[in-house]
Amino acid sequence: MSSSYDSLDDFLALPRLESIALAPDGTWAAGVVATLDHDETAWRRAIWRLPITTREAPMRLTRSAKGEASAAFLPNGDLLFTSSRPDAETKEEIDAAQLWVLPSSGGDARAVTALPGGVASIAASARGTECVVVAAELLPGAANLDAEGELRKARKDKKVRAILHESAPVRFWDHDLGPAEPHLLVLDGALAAESTAGAPSRPPLRDLTPRPGGALRRSSQAITPDGSTLIAGFSRIADGQPTTALVAIDVVTGHRTTLCDEPGISHGGVVISRDGTRIAYTRTPESTAEAVADSEIWAARIDGSDPIRLAGEWDRWPASLAFAPDGNALIATADDDGRGHIFRIPLDGSSPEAITRDDYAYASVNVADDGTVIALRSNWLEPPHPVRVLTDGTVTRLATPAPVPTPNARMERVETRAEDGARVAGWLLLPEQADEASPLLLWVHGGPLNSWNAWSWRWAPQLAVAQGYAVLLPDPALSTGYGLDFIQRGWGAWGEKPYTDLMAITDAVEARDDIDETRTAAMGGSFGGYMANWIAGHTDRFDAIVTHASLWAFDQFAGTTDSPTYWRTLMSTEAAQENSPHLFVDAITTPMLVIHGDKDYRVPIGEGLRLWSDLYTAHADDTGAMVHRFLYFPDENHWILTPQHAKIWYQTVFAFLAQHVLGEEATRPELLG
Repeated sequence: MSSSYDSLDDFLALPRLESIALAPDGTWAAGVVATLDHDETAWRRAIWRLPITTREAPMRLTRSAKGEASAAFLPNGDLLFTSSRPDAETKEEIDAAQLWVLPSSGGDARAVTALPGGVASIAASARGTECVVVAAELLPGAANLDAEGELRKARKDKKVRAILHESAPVRFWDHDLGPAEPHLLVLDGALAAESTAGAPSRPPLRDLTPRPGGALRRSSQAITPDGSTLIAGFSRIADGQPTTALVAIDVVTGHRTTLCDEPGISHGGVVISRDGTRIAYTRTPESTAEAVADSEIWAARIDGSDPIRLAGEWDRWPASLAFAPDGNALIATADDDGRGHIFRIPLDGSSPEAITRDDYAYASVNVADDGTVIALRSNWLEPPHPVRVLTDGTVTRLATPAPVPTPNARMERVETRAEDGARVAGWLLLPEQADEASPLLLWVHGGPLNSWNAWSWRWAPQLAVAQGYAVLLPDPALSTGYGLDFIQRGWGAWGEKPYTDLMAITDAVEARDDIDETRTAAMGGSFGGYMANWIAGHTDRFDAIVTHASLWAFDQFAGTTDSPTYWRTLMSTEAAQENSPHLFVDAITTPMLVIHGDKDYRVPIGEGLRLWSDLYTAHADDTGAMVHRFLYFPDENHWILTPQHAKIWYQTVFAFLAQHVLGEEATRPELLG
């Protein structure tokens, strides 16, 4: 019987449950589900009702050509979301996403904002009162919201897209920053009011963060249950060091009080207890070129007083935080030995306790009034699906509009010892049934501060398993979930410890009887692409190498990436010189497939272009021909996100591997021309 992984079309057509938000009464959750549109060129998102306490089937709540996202709730159960769908109550032509409300009592959703630049996200909504704060980008030259709309229209009419920067950074991942700046706006008035006489009833918006500059670009926010105080992170450069302070904003007066502010320290991930008396947050010193810094967990009173560090001996980094209902503990998620567990962290200073212990990673965590956790769970065999986790760790699957497809692989935990004695572990995916030993595909994760523990729609190893490969997903030095010492082993030495770790675990897996060590390939994206480049220049053991969005020449990268300050802090000039793959281009003998998107601002296209140019200069024959290939996407970014481009990506990768690993005839996807 065929599976969803035998066909790229079937795989792309799978519904994707991306996030969930628990309703105030705890009986259901709003899930954002992405599905392929009718012409198979984009994903459209809708919000579904997912039952928690009953056996009802999931029910779709929203439907529009533009889609919906960012589900949240008012205390009365009304559903909030963002969408750029047209508003039937007004003739205003605003294409940007707005805030919408769907009444819990029934009826149609209606828009509650009409910002010309749109709403970026729902920043915070109070648990106990109808107070909602939205994030929106506003032009700094406008005196008020009305003038902001007029200025936007003038720029659009005159086709002006120029941006005058006054500070760095100027880009982020896949988009230019500016000229608009992120603000936090509170909705002053009742959201539940219905329209009268055909005129939309929209609460006025008030700016809580006038003239913020770029301080809120990477901000986290939380609001007290009574809606009186918003706490937000404000970033700046202090004494040449990136700093993020936590600031309390009085929602009525706009008065600000700094709660914690230290040069070179980032405070973030802030959450507030249900009684509104305490906050918890992460405190992360700036790492240096010599040492990686810990991500600490702190708690304090709501005014920032009496701060205490929690779980000081816990060698894990929290990915998310939430208060337990009684306020005596935090519920956290963290990478942990190739999984992503849920932990309970007591506020009395005692040691964290793992709530889950299975081979999964948990995300989108919601804590119910009785302490039950509603979350999304995934691993490399199962995409995200909703589960209920009791306080004793019992996990129950919930109904979902995005059913988990039947796996075509089995997943095993593998490990070995590196040359320095460190334990190196990973996951190995193998075909369910194979008549002979499988060719091996070594797949290196990005980051580098990352772990192969959770499903990714962008990197789907089961598609490679469907092609007959065994896929090795290792966590080498620099990977998270194994402690600071494990990260420190590779800090500033990307081309040393991660490489030897990868070769050690590859050796161990190739020694298995079910692996064909004579047919192997290596691939990776971002940091994984960097490692693919390094591998290519340091060994000829693989038959093919695929490098996606990869760092190639460190002498140019620091000044072109969207985060130059972080990069220069991360790696010294000497380390960058010693660990740059471009220095070893002459040693490359393995066929390489280079892939890069032009809109990639994290690893700019110059890296891919220079890699291709260096390969050509070093290895092209007299006719200009060479065994290497370059797959270029003019309008994609660090990831290849549009459905048909993702399909082309997989088709090209698998054709390249089939040619050089399996010995098949060279082919090219039809739509590449």
